[in-house]
Amino acid sequence: MFGKDYDIIVVGGGHAGCEAAAAAANMGSHTLLITMNLQTIGQMSCNPAMGGIAKGQIVREVDALGGYSGIVSDRSAIQFKMLNKSKGPAMWSPRTQNDRMRFAEEWRTMLEQTPNLDFYQEMVSALLVEGDRVVGVRTALGIDVRAKAVILTNGTFLNGLIHIGIKNFGGGRAGERASTGITEQLTALGFDSGRMKTGTPPRVDGRSLDYSKMIPQPGDDNPDRFSYLDTGKLLKQRDCFMTYTSSLVHDLLKEGFDRSPMFNGNIQSIGPRYCPSIEDKIHRFAGKDRHQIFVEPEGWNTVEVYVNGFSTSLPEDIQFSALRAVAGFEKVKFFRPGYAIEYDYFPPTQLKHTLETKLVSHLYFAGQINGTTGYEEAASQGLLAGINAHLKLNEKDPFILRRDEAYIGVLIDDLITKGTEEPYRMFTSRAEYRTLLRQDNADLRLTEKSYRMGLASEARFRQMCRKKEASEALVAFINSTSYQPEEVNPILEQVGSSLVTQADKLHRVFSRPQVQMEHMLQLKAVSDYVEAEGLGKEVLEQAEIAVKYAGYIEKEKANADKLQRLENVRIPEGFDYHQVKSLSFEAREKLTDIRPATLSQASRISGVSPSDLSVLLVFLGR
Repeated sequence: MFGKDYDIIVVGGGHAGCEAAAAAANMGSHTLLITMNLQTIGQMSCNPAMGGIAKGQIVREVDALGGYSGIVSDRSAIQFKMLNKSKGPAMWSPRTQNDRMRFAEEWRTMLEQTPNLDFYQEMVSALLVEGDRVVGVRTALGIDVRAKAVILTNGTFLNGLIHIGIKNFGGGRAGERASTGITEQLTALGFDSGRMKTGTPPRVDGRSLDYSKMIPQPGDDNPDRFSYLDTGKLLKQRDCFMTYTSSLVHDLLKEGFDRSPMFNGNIQSIGPRYCPSIEDKIHRFAGKDRHQIFVEPEGWNTVEVYVNGFSTSLPEDIQFSALRAVAGFEKVKFFRPGYAIEYDYFPPTQLKHTLETKLVSHLYFAGQINGTTGYEEAASQGLLAGINAHLKLNEKDPFILRRDEAYIGVLIDDLITKGTEEPYRMFTSRAEYRTLLRQDNADLRLTEKSYRMGLASEARFRQMCRKKEASEALVAFINSTSYQPEEVNPILEQVGSSLVTQADKLHRVFSRPQVQMEHMLQLKAVSDYVEAEGLGKEVLEQAEIAVKYAGYIEKEKANADKLQRLENVRIPEGFDYHQVKSLSFEAREKLTDIRPATLSQASRISGVSPSDLSVLLVFLGR
C-alpha cells in the first residue's frame, strides 16, 4: 500500500497533529498523517472556542509562524472577543467562539489542499525502532510504514479510560476507542509514563433552555480576527449566555459524591488545576454558594449547546437533576452526559527543546502526550515538532524559541526544564517578558524567522514588513513632531488631564494614560499624516503601544539581554555532572536527568540553586 518511505509520519489528527503535518509538508517533507478516524480531523473535543487569556497569544504566534489554527478559527468563528481590554496591552487576549463542525471541516479542507501530505485511517499500535532510532510505525492491521522521523500526537487516546459515575469503559473520546500498544512499547524502551485526567461537561438541546433567565454575553462591537492575513471580517455573531449554580444545585450534586470516581478512588490521576470539574469546585470551594456557567452555542446551524463550567464525571442521573436546578435549565434535554477521561502521558523532561525525545532519535512528542491541556498549547507544540523534524532531516539548525521571543518558547521551556505533574495550561503570569510577547506583535516577533526557514509565505512576510515599516515611521513622526499648547489643551481638557503651557514633542502628550490614539487623531498634523499614508488599525495600535510603553519595553529587553548571556554558556552534550563534587546532590540528579543545553536552562530547573550555577560557571571556564 505504501510504495516508498515517507520523510515524516504524524500519528494523530488533533490540533497538534494537524499543525505538525501542515508544517512538515509545507516545508517540503513528504508527510503522512495517520489517524484512527479521518472524520474527526481537527475535532474540538471539549469547548467550541479558541484562544483566551495567554492562549490567544499562542494562536497568534502559531499564525505568525505560518500555522493554520488562526485561519481556521477565523473562518469558523461565530463570535469574537478581545479579553482584558480594561488592562494593559500585555494582557489583551483574543478569543473566538467557533462552529464546531465548520472548524473541523476547515481543517480537513486546508490539509487536503496542502502539497506533500498524504492521509491514512488506522490505529498505530507500535513504532518501528532500529537501534536508538525510530524508522516508522506499525498499524493494527500489521502494516509497516517506514519514515525518517515520527511525531506522536496521541492526545487522550493512549489507554484512554472514560468515567461516568461508577461506570467506566475504554475510549479516547466519546464514541471513539482508545489507542493501545504504544505506551507499553515506550516504557519497555526506557521512557517514564504517567496518568492524567481531564473532563468535559454535558451537551444539551438549546431548544429546551430558557435564555430569558440568563445574562447575554455578546461579542465585540467591532470584532477583530486571529490571523494576520485577511481572513475577512466577522459580519454577524451569536451571543453566548451566563447563568449560575446555586446552593440547591450543589446539594443535588453532593448526593452523587459516593458514586463519584473522583471521590471513591476510581480516578487517582491528577486533573487540570485551572479547569476543575463542578464537583471539585464545590468540594474545594465549600464557602461559595454559586459558580458561573457559560452557555455556549456549538455553531450557526445546530441547537447543540456546550455547558461551560459544568465539567463532571458524576452519574448521569445526578448530572441531569442538578442541571435542571440551574436557572434557565429547568426543562433541559441532554444530548450526552459529561464524563472524565484518564490517559497516559510522558513527562516532558524526557524531551529536547526541539520536542525530540532524548532516548530515541528522530522521535518527537507533541500535545497532551507531554502533559499539556488545551487546543492552543497542543497546536503550538505540533507546529514546532513538525518544523524541527523537517530541519533535522535536512541537516539544518533546530528552531528553538527563547522565553523572551514567544509564549511558545515559555511553554516548551517550562515543560522541558520543569516538567509537569498536572495538565499544564498557559497563563500570562508564566511569561517574564509579557510586555514583549503581546498578541498584537506576534507577526513582528516571529514571521521573519519562519519565512527564513521556508514556512511563512512571501505574502505573509511582505505584509509584516509593511506593517513594521509603517508603525516605526509613525512612531518617528510622533517623536519628532512638535505641538503648540493651543492645539493640545482642548484635548487635554476633554480627557481631564492637566494643561500644558509650552510647546513640546507629540510623544510627551501621547504618553499620558488618558490620551488615546483617537484623541491624537484630532490633531491636524497627525490626522493628515495618517490619511496621507493610508494607515490602518493595526499600525495605529502598534504605534500607540510603542510610544506609551516605551520605558517598560526597553526595561524588559534589557532583562532579556542579561538572560541571553547565560543562554550563550553552552553545556557540552554528555557532560558528567557527577564529576563536579561541589554541586548539591539534588542538582547532580536533576541536571543528569534533564540534561539542559545551556546554563540558562539549568537555572530554571527546580532544585538547581544559584550556588550550583556558580560552581558550573567556574567548571565551564566562565
